[in-house]
This record gives sequence, C-alpha cells and structure tokens, in this order.
Amino acid sequence: MPDPELSPVQSSLPVAASHFGTYVLADAAHARDIKAATDGPPPVVPSLPVPPPVDVPAAEVRTPSAELRRILRGPSGLGTASLYVTRREEPLPTPLPTLTPTAPPTEGNPIPGLYHHPVPEPDPVRVEEVSRRIKAWALDEVDLYPEDWEDQFDGFSVGRYMVACHPDAPTVDHLMLATRLMVAENAVDDCYCEDHGGSPVGLGQRLLLAHTALDPLHTTEEYQPQWAESLHSDAPRRAYRSAMEYFLQEASPSQADRFRHDMARLHMGYLAEAAWAQEDHVPEVWEYLAMRQFNNFRPCPTITDTVGGYELPADLHAQPAMQRVIALAGNATTIVNDLYSYTKELASPGRHLNLPVVIAEREDLSDREAYLKAVEVHNDLMRRFEAEAAALAAACPVPSVQRFLRGVAAWVDGNHYWHQTNTYRYSLPDFW
Repeated sequence: MPDPELSPVQSSLPVAASHFGTYVLADAAHARDIKAATDGPPPVVPSLPVPPPVDVPAAEVRTPSAELRRILRGPSGLGTASLYVTRREEPLPTPLPTLTPTAPPTEGNPIPGLYHHPVPEPDPVRVEEVSRRIKAWALDEVDLYPEDWEDQFDGFSVGRYMVACHPDAPTVDHLMLATRLMVAENAVDDCYCEDHGGSPVGLGQRLLLAHTALDPLHTTEEYQPQWAESLHSDAPRRAYRSAMEYFLQEASPSQADRFRHDMARLHMGYLAEAAWAQEDHVPEVWEYLAMRQFNNFRPCPTITDTVGGYELPADLHAQPAMQRVIALAGNATTIVNDLYSYTKELASPGRHLNLPVVIAEREDLSDREAYLKAVEVHNDLMRRFEAEAAALAAACPVPSVQRFLRGVAAWVDGNHYWHQTNTYRYSLPDFW
C-alpha cells in the first residue's frame, strides 16, 4: 500500500497538518501503518502548492485525551507481542493504460467571496479512463439509465469529479471504488427523491430496501432468495449492490461498516427533507443545517483511506476530534452544493429547500441577502474545519491520521473544483 506519510499536501489542510515530520511510534497498535511509513522508497507524488500558515489559538489546540493516548500506546502485557507483525505483501493493482489526454474543461467562475482553495487540473489521462469505465459499468453491468439520460450522465462529469477529489489514489481501480459509489448514490437521490420520478411519498420503504444492498439482510432460507432477487429490481438497488461488491474487495471490515453507517446517516437526512416536503414546511435555519449534517457528502470523504489504499484504524476514526473534522468537512461541502445549484433548483418544478431559500424565508431577507449570508455560513464552516483539522494533526502525529486529514481536505477542495467547473449543470445567480 502507498506510504501514508508521503501523499500530496492539499491546500485546504493548514500547514500544521502536513508538517508532522517522520514520526515513528515504536509501540503504536497499528503496525502496518508504521511499516508503511518507514520501509521502502518514497512514492512519486505530484507537487501541489502549500497554503500559508493558519494560526490556531493555543486554547483551540487540544492535547490528546487519555483515551487517545491509550490508543497510541497500543496493547501491552502478556501475549500482545504477536500483535506487532509486518503486513503481508499485497498483489499489484491494475496499472493505468496509456491514453491520449483530452483537453481540460472550460473553467467556470467561482462564487465571489466564497472561501475555497484552487486545485491543479485533475490528471486528464485518469479522467478519461475513469469516465470510460464508469459509463461501461453503468450501461453494461447495472443497466443504470435509459438512453435518453445519456447526456445528463455525461454532463455530470463524474470522472473529473473523482480524480479531483482523490489525487492520492494509487490506481484507477482505487478511483473506481469511489466513482461507482458516487454514481449509485446519485441514482438513489434522483430516482427515489428528486429529478427522475422521485417522491417523498413512500420514500422510507424504498430507502430501507435499497440500504439492504449495502447492509445485507440475514434471514431464513425460505425468504433469502426473494430478498436477493429484489436487489436487481430497480436501477438504484442494482447500482448499490454492484458498487458495494466492488468496494468490499478492497475495504477492510471496519471501513465497510463505517461506510454503511454513513450511508444510514444519509438516508435519514433524505427522510427528514421528505417529511418537510410532504408538510410543505420550511424549517428554521438551524434545523435545516441539522438535516444537512446527515443529508450531505459525508460518505464520500469518509472513504478517502480506502480509495488511497490504506486504512485509518477504527479507534482513531471514532475519536470525537476526528468525527468533528469529518462532520465539518461534510457540512461545508454540502453548502457548496446548495450555493452552486441554487439557480438550477429555482428553475425546477416545486420548491427545493436549500440554505439561501431557508434563510430568506426564516430571516425575512431578500434573495440576494440570503444568498450572501449563506456564503458566510459556508466560510465559517470551512474555517472551523481547517482549525479543527490543524488541532487534531498537532495532537495526533500518526501517519494514517495525517494522511486521512489531507485526504479529507483534498476531497473538500476537489468538490468545490467540480461544482465551479461543471457549467453543464450549474450557473451563478446575478447577485454581484
């Protein structure tokens, strides 16, 4: 697996998160991360700009908790020596084929005043190969969409999206893990919730049955075949089932369970929004933000270690400080979607809740004032994300933690890049 310590530095993560040196914790519990951090030549990684330092007040730099110190020490005592073993040599992944690079996409305009970090153009060779593979998967393996949806599928530019969000993925095979899941999640959103026949009525039943494609049903022999057959009954379930099967080939059991948990969070957020739609209710701003903490992009950055070919151990992922960083990243990236999709949603039938719409109604502001306030909400979330990530990086100098934080930051930046440049889907309101 790639060296956790030497992945590209990403612009969203403050310098404190990347300047952790070459720490080797001799008695750390997760020996495979230590071995990966100390053995073998360093991989060749792209050179990315390093951001200016971000000052984190001393009060905000948290010292490791007793629980975190216990985890860093690892197990001790009689019989624990056998836990510190070197990892097995792993098979080489499928290499990247040689392709003719395509021209870079036309860049859109970033939202004025939106706090973000530019990223390098994603590797066009990888973009082209991921785009080719994901379309073949969607058409040939899962029969995801009818022919007249092809333009929309191509316009989504999911290959460019995923390559931008996962610059440290070792191979295209790894990138495809995230790409299939992203497409499957959007199929569920479109077909069950929104654009292509979705409805809040009966959504809970549809989501629950689709979720069993990720978290399988364990039932009696009599009923197991009926459930298995149901996984092929519609496009979203076919996509979930297939994408998860591929994911399980690379993910550890704890990584898979983490992803299932985050998808359950996502589905719960869908249901809250559906309940408001059925009641024609506009929530308070804080209520909307609570819903968006669940109905958001969290399942995508939380698998950045699987896509990167390494693992953030479960006990470190579960630390409150790490959960806070992941939540803030998911919240900020989702408000980016609210802002860039604002005009697209206004042009759609019915009322679509997004942060500017909720602020305008609940705080009695004009559309322009509400939109600009939503930009500031996003900026505050971004700065909190960066401060919390820097504090955690300083408190926990473990290679897999440092790399995971950089991976989440890369996802945050890549997500903005895709929204900004996807002029097929998005255009900005005339508020400036």
